[in-house]
Order: sequence, then C-alpha cells, then structure tokens
Amino acid sequence: MAYTITYYNEALQAEVMALPRTLQARYIGLTARMMIYGANLGSPHTEAFGGGLFELRLKGAEGIARVFYCTLVGKQIVMLHCFVKKSQKTPNNERKIAEARMKEIKK
Repeated sequence: MAYTITYYNEALQAEVMALPRTLQARYIGLTARMMIYGANLGSPHTEAFGGGLFELRLKGAEGIARVFYCTLVGKQIVMLHCFVKKSQKTPNNERKIAEARMKEIKK
C-alpha cells in the first residue's frame, strides 16, 4: 500500500509550492519517493528530530529549505511547516511551530 501525503493546511501547501524552482523540484522528487518507500528516506534527504518529528531537507541552486513533517497511523505523512534556511542551524522558532502543529493534529 502506498503512503499518502497531506498538509497541515492549504496555506502551507501553497507556501511549499511557491518555493524557488530548484527547491520545488527537489521537494516533488523526494515526496514522490516518500509515497512509495515511506517517510524515512535516510540521510541526506530526511532527518529525525525525535518525538515523531522529521525534516525533509531540500537543497538547490536558490538555497536550502526545510519541510517539517510527521507520520500518522495508516501510512499518512503530514507536512507541518516549511521555511527557507538562512543560517547553518535550524532556528528554534521554526521547530516550535512544527512541534505545536504536530501536537494539534495528533490529538
């Protein structure tokens, strides 16, 4: 059975699809793989943050972006938050947004 990908809300889906062209192409390619093989593609594509939170790592000519996601029962992958990285380390506030959204949907 294939995995399904959903979004926290429509605004997030629009934000992901508005990423710069090379990042968007990378996102589409990696999520196509996730729908076949599951949420964990391994390094360097995905990374586990613990507590059920993962990040999809996108790198392209226009820069670096991250998309936080979690998994639900029934082979569902839920995209929670997206941002373009501007520093080496993932900002805490970006991770907190994703964690809050994950708590909300897992209730």
